[in-house]
Formats: sequence, C-alpha cells, structure tokens
Amino acid sequence: MAVMGIRWLDQLENMLAPYPMAYPAVVLAALLLVAWLANFVTKRILLRGLRSMIERFSGPNHNARQPLRVIARLANIVPSVVIASGLSIVPELPPGLVNTLKALCHAWTVLTIAMAVSHALDAFNDFYERRADARNKPIKGYLQVVKIIVFVFAGLSIVAILVGVELLHLVTGLGAATAVFMLIFQDTILSLVASVQISGDGRVRIGDWIEMPSQNADGDVTDIALHTVTVRNFDNTITTIPTKKLVTESFRNWRGMQESGGRRIKRSLYLDQHSVRFLDAPALERLGQFGLLDDYLQAKQQELGQWNAKVAEEHPEPVNARRMTNLGTFRVYVERYLRSHPDIKQDMTLLVRQMAPTPQGLPLEIYCFAPTAWAQYERTQSDVFDHLLAILPEFGLRVFQESSDAMLMAAHEARSS
Repeated sequence: MAVMGIRWLDQLENMLAPYPMAYPAVVLAALLLVAWLANFVTKRILLRGLRSMIERFSGPNHNARQPLRVIARLANIVPSVVIASGLSIVPELPPGLVNTLKALCHAWTVLTIAMAVSHALDAFNDFYERRADARNKPIKGYLQVVKIIVFVFAGLSIVAILVGVELLHLVTGLGAATAVFMLIFQDTILSLVASVQISGDGRVRIGDWIEMPSQNADGDVTDIALHTVTVRNFDNTITTIPTKKLVTESFRNWRGMQESGGRRIKRSLYLDQHSVRFLDAPALERLGQFGLLDDYLQAKQQELGQWNAKVAEEHPEPVNARRMTNLGTFRVYVERYLRSHPDIKQDMTLLVRQMAPTPQGLPLEIYCFAPTAWAQYERTQSDVFDHLLAILPEFGLRVFQESSDAMLMAAHEARSS
C-alpha cells in the first residue's frame, strides 16, 4: 500500500509538472482534508460513542458533559498533529514557512492541553461539590490557582516554541522580572492567602447568611471563589465581595444563630412613668382572674401580709407597708406569658427587665429567643408584642409616645363629664 501510494504521488507530480505550484497546492489541500477527516472522526464518531458509554454505565443522573468537554478539547490536538507531521511531505515549501507552521501547530497543542486541564479541574470541582461536606471546605479557590499556574506555564511554553528557545532558558531569564510579576499578581496572592484562611477556620461557608454593610451585602453566600465571594441578598440582588475583604474587614455571620436553633428577640416597651401606681384591692381582685397570675398574686399577698404585720408593730403608718405595683405585676405577667408561649425557646435565656428611664419613657425590655426561620421569627415577635400592647390597659399602664394626645383627650373627657 505504501509503495502504491508513492507511485500514485509520483504519477500525480508528473501530471501536474507543467503547472507551477499545482502539485504542492494539491498535496497541501489533501493534508488539510486528512486533518479535517481526522477531526470529524474523532468528534462525531468517537465522542458520541464515549457519551453513550458513559451514560450507560453512569446512570441518567450523572452529568457526562464535564468529562466529555475534556476529551473534546484533547480531540482538537489531532488536526494539529496531522498537519505538523504532514508538512514535511509538501514539496517546494520554504523551510522557514514549514518551521513557522510547525511551531504554530505545537503552540496550538500546548494551548489545547492547558484548556483540557482547565476543564478537568472544573469536572473535579463539580464532583467534589456533590459531597456532603463540600460546603464547609470549598476548593474552588485552590483550583483557580492551579488554573493560573497551568496557563502561565502554557503561555511561557508557547512563547518558547514560537521564539525557538528552550523553556528552561526562558524561565531563567524571567527570574529578574519576579518583582514585576509579584506586583501584577498581588491581588491574586492576597486572595489566595485569604481563601486559605477562610477555608481553614471556616469563617464563611456556602449557604451562610452574612451581613457586611460596608459592601452592601446582606444575604446567603452562594459561591466562594479565589477572588470573590458571591452573596445573594434578600432582595434577590447579587453582591460580589473581594475575598480578602472577609479577612481585613469585619462582617456578621448568622450561622451560629441558625445552628443554635434560636434567634434573639430584644425589644422594649416604652411605658409612660405617670401610669405606674400601687394596686388597690379592686385591681388585685380583677387581676386575680388572670390564669397566669392567680397563684403569684396569692403567694405575693401572703408574703406582703406577713412582712407588713411585722413592720406594723413598730411603724403602723401605711407608708411603711410594702405594696404591689401594676408595673411589677405586669413584668411578672410578661415573663409567665413568654414561659407559656409555644414558639419561645424555653431552654435559652429569657428575661423581662426594667431599664434606665429615658426621655422617651421607661423601657421594659423583653429578651428571649424565637425560631430561626425568618418568617416564623417575625410572626412570633409580632404576636408577642401585639398581645402585650393590647393587655397593657388591663394593668393601668400606658405606652409612651412623643406625639400622643392621650393626656389631652383624658382632660377633655374630664371637662365634658
């Protein structure tokens, strides 16, 4: 077969001898046709067979595109290898042109291999992210560093091939430019260090709710890459934060709250201090009908009765006696109400405390924990304060409002009566 092929080429050359450059053009066209056929057979036949084989053995849920992208990139090497190998049989081509075309084919081969390695790293990342612990230890940033190294070496190799020098000599010559490269890649180096710290201490993971006002970020982390961390805000906007910012600047991570199972409620009712008073007998009798207070009032009245009986022996004046106040009784009611609420976490801190008076009123702070789900948390918090605001008048208390006209209305009603 080889002898017949050589004879056929000799006959073709003799036939086209009267036409200058006709024979080289035909041989070059044949070479390009063989390269195209090799690419066609590789991609249309071999790749389809590989796709069917992978889908058959991997199952319908497996993504076969990633490994096939690697093979498809490597298949692009075939035409360049065919052309580089066949250029030597094309007659009458200048040696300089042949060397240049071969160098371009070799450069294309190096670039194709680098891109195939990049796709292989993407496929490895996709495979790694299927693991249950992938969100706690993302490796995307490290793989991006590997990609940068691969493409840097590929670029140096391409330059060495096109210039016609050894790669080692080229790398040695670039040693003097290290400071320049450090300046060019300083952001990449800082981002790599930040990625290592973030991955090492787990300060940010995919799925975490973070809040960073300086970067206008308030939402869930969706991606952690080498240079940026992507956050989907609660208004569905996207914020990208430079990775190094998560090391050099402060931010709030709500993961601890979510893992604890309780989100804090810390709000105050601002009471009008003029509404605070002692409870008289009718008020005590009316409040005794509250299921949350009946045993408390009985025990408290008994305690105060014993105390006042002892004091009355030496100081019989009523001013020396201890009495119950509507504010103290309301504080006990609020605490018992929270203790009986089904959505308040009973195994976490629960306080109802009176804070220092302010020009806006007397703060009665509620400190407790509700479910972490946002909608349920807001619903629980609203239910609690709806009830407390509505029950306040039963204790003879009023909330303080700077623009309130309650006093004017009370005065008007008094004059009308």
